[in-house]
Amino acid sequence: MDVTPLLEVRPAPRIVFEQAARRGDAPRFFIGGNADLESWTPVSWSAFAAQVRDVALFLRGELAPGDFACIFAPNRVEWIAAALGIQTAGAAMVPIYGSSTPEQAGYVVDHSGAKVVFVDSEVLVGRVLQSWASYAGVRRLVTLSDDLDVKAIAARLRAAGLPVPSDEDIEDRFVSFGALRARGAAVHAEEPGALGALLDAIDLEGNAVMLYTSGTSGRPKGVPLTHRNVGENGSDWLRCNGPLVEEGMVDLLWLPMSHIFGFGEACLGNQLGWTSYLCSPAAILELLPLVRPHVFMSVPSVWEKLATLAGGPGEALRALTGDRLSFCLSGGAGLKREVKELFHESGLLIIEGYGLTECSPTLTLNRLDDFRFDTVGKPLPSVELKLAEDGEILARGPNVFSGYHRNAEATAEAFDAEGWFRTGDIGRFTEDGFLQIVDRKKDILVTAGGKNVAPANIEIRFQHDPLVDHCVVYGDGRKYLVAGLWPSLEARAAHTGDALRAALAPSVERVNAELARFETIKKFAVFEEPLTIEGGFLTPTLKVKRKRVVERFGDRLAALYDGGSGPGR
Repeated sequence: MDVTPLLEVRPAPRIVFEQAARRGDAPRFFIGGNADLESWTPVSWSAFAAQVRDVALFLRGELAPGDFACIFAPNRVEWIAAALGIQTAGAAMVPIYGSSTPEQAGYVVDHSGAKVVFVDSEVLVGRVLQSWASYAGVRRLVTLSDDLDVKAIAARLRAAGLPVPSDEDIEDRFVSFGALRARGAAVHAEEPGALGALLDAIDLEGNAVMLYTSGTSGRPKGVPLTHRNVGENGSDWLRCNGPLVEEGMVDLLWLPMSHIFGFGEACLGNQLGWTSYLCSPAAILELLPLVRPHVFMSVPSVWEKLATLAGGPGEALRALTGDRLSFCLSGGAGLKREVKELFHESGLLIIEGYGLTECSPTLTLNRLDDFRFDTVGKPLPSVELKLAEDGEILARGPNVFSGYHRNAEATAEAFDAEGWFRTGDIGRFTEDGFLQIVDRKKDILVTAGGKNVAPANIEIRFQHDPLVDHCVVYGDGRKYLVAGLWPSLEARAAHTGDALRAALAPSVERVNAELARFETIKKFAVFEEPLTIEGGFLTPTLKVKRKRVVERFGDRLAALYDGGSGPGR
């Protein structure tokens, strides 16, 4: 499609109201259904826009321009309405991952200085109540479900011996989404021009969102992104992908909106007038052939499941996806080359790129007519990239943020003297200008023989092994590499002790066969204590906190150099 009319940078909420004026009662979302498509409930553009309007007008009395408001909830239409309502009110939206512990969520709320928090589900409301002290600066908490009984949830926690706020505190500070909407609608009735005034007051240089890094090496950092940052990145994205996307497409939206990938898909759907079916991760494979989307965006694991189920290229794969896909996007981690090739042989190009939260987020993309499956593509039109002497990727452009929230030290470390953002990733350019990612700079291991090793390149090869949940490679400054393996529940149920170790040895052999000799795992230790978010070893997005793992298990890994077992060769 010709995307030229869409390239002007505009605040995301304004786009929704413009589309609602054009599309009216046409469905923006379908929700709550099952394998029978007749069971799905439509949410029209007009109804969706009214939710955004009511949130914004309610928040006009709770937030000032430049404030922050958090959303701690699973995906639902009210989630995106709350996000855009926050922005309409002149504030910035701060998502919290649904997997966050009470302490992690409380940290984001406290550090951001949020004045309002939207929360949903009994589990997440319980986590809010358990870290109540972190919410001292919050004026209002909004439950996105009208039927959530916060006092009853508090009573159950209190009975379990957990400290929770009093019923008086709860009654004073919590409000339901229905009550919020009633107040917002009343303001609209009394002041019909109030919404337009808010929209006109949105400053492109003001913060639109603040995303917290996953915290693999310490406390999460707040990344404020302005309306201009995300708008410029969106325009670049459309310039690159315009040939593949059209107005009025259907997408199956399951990615968490708390992640910029999922939030970005929802906002793109607003801009292009898409109809989005909201579904859970568990329902993806069942719904793909029923909904028959034109657009599907996903992390690698789903693409890989589809490839496995298809058994090869051709009609089986197209049938699994509904045989109507025209735009496929993979993100969040690297997708295996053989999966991309299988889809391409079936007539489906999976677009892959590279980016970071600090860059709104995309820096590079492969294109319809310019791609290489062994790379993450070429820089976006507005992005400048170069490599530092040590191979670190440096970035500059209108999509790059200006600094971390309340963290001057980290901000100073993030930029070089010329204003280039240090991505922390090691890369290389191919002879024809495509970017390849080697590893995270801080994770590069240098063996005693002087070989640079990217541990992620080894660890990712265990990613879909049914016997292994996690692998952490160890060996900086050592003659050779060793690894810690955390077996899956399936493996632990079937084997113990030496039998478990023997069951994992073929997995190590398989991976070693794919590696250069200096990269191979010479010995490994088996850890039956699982790595969890609650234990502090995984981020809310399930990334391994390497430093924390080495601190806890480093002695056993180091002991492998004193005569521990090899992989069984």
